[in-house]
Amino acid sequence: MEAMSPRTEPRCRTLSIHVVTWNVASAAPPPDLSDLLQLNNLDLDLDIYVIGLQELNCGIMSLLSDTAFEDPWSSYFMDVLSPLSFVKVSSVRMQGLLLLIFAKYQHLPFIQVLSTKSTPTGLFGYWGNKGGVNIFLKLYGYYVSIINCHLPPHMANNDQRLEHFDRILEMQNFEAQDTPNILDHDLILWFGDMNFRIEDFGLHFVRESIKNQRYSDLWEKDQLSIAKRHDPLLREFQEGSLLFPPTYKFDKNSNNYDTSEKKRKPAWTDRILWRLKRQSQTDFQTPELSAPFALFLRSYVSHMVYTISDHKPVTCTFDLEVYIDISDIPETEDQFLLFYYSNNLHSVVGISKPFKIQPFSFLEEDPLDEAQPQI
Repeated sequence: MEAMSPRTEPRCRTLSIHVVTWNVASAAPPPDLSDLLQLNNLDLDLDIYVIGLQELNCGIMSLLSDTAFEDPWSSYFMDVLSPLSFVKVSSVRMQGLLLLIFAKYQHLPFIQVLSTKSTPTGLFGYWGNKGGVNIFLKLYGYYVSIINCHLPPHMANNDQRLEHFDRILEMQNFEAQDTPNILDHDLILWFGDMNFRIEDFGLHFVRESIKNQRYSDLWEKDQLSIAKRHDPLLREFQEGSLLFPPTYKFDKNSNNYDTSEKKRKPAWTDRILWRLKRQSQTDFQTPELSAPFALFLRSYVSHMVYTISDHKPVTCTFDLEVYIDISDIPETEDQFLLFYYSNNLHSVVGISKPFKIQPFSFLEEDPLDEAQPQI
């Protein structure tokens, strides 16, 4: 094989991605979300935030307000992340479901949002209280689909949950002719309040196992784990080990599991899954084909500090290794401007000061300390 010039040799860059899923039970944002966003973790240098919320307040007055203005959660994340050089890349909302993506500004020339989609599955597919929302994008040349979902509740509705999971997946078809099927996308991130429960074991056994941190005693009866053993497609979706307490159902404003008359059994309802496209050995050896990339799980945890909801939030932090063809990177040090366009107001509502993106700075482990865009 002929030696490749430095301008065509693929280069590797690691992107750190933080994924959040939280059923907020119609609550407003709490005063401090530093733990959720890992803002005080000095070992993390995050590049992208992916945030999925379920059960946002979707009453009539709330929806009317959110039509004219950003919803309180989006505004909160914008206020917190903007000063840290993050820009909202895309968002999609369907009633109580909200999906947001933020990226550091130096990655913006290499992110292309291809589509957003809402798939209602409530009331025979006509109501969006349940279902999924999707953002489909190209990230450094790779196809990435991100899905936030809310599946049907209750122990007995497991077959319905699995049916809705399949329906959401089947509905992710894209109009552009050159766009691959979702199962051919390089990465799928799928998360949300999936509502899977713990079968067979009684309430006392489950609570004692949690109290003694014997979480592995409960894994075999987790409905999602059982389904993956029988469904080849579902088995392709990976998940980290459940080494944290079940995240549902808590009394609000406490860390006590349900003390109401119903005394619902705790369960890992809130999950984060991922699926990497399988690549043949040929792909790894042929540089002109799309270079493979790798995903490494750094953490999979719940955040017990938050008590505004009957669910605890769950986060995953990933390292994503992307391989970049240097010839695809524009050799320019021209200045850029960021424009914020409001779909509600149909106009530009914000413009940044001019800033530069050094073409190769993002390939370095310690990027240059460049001026950050001010909106």
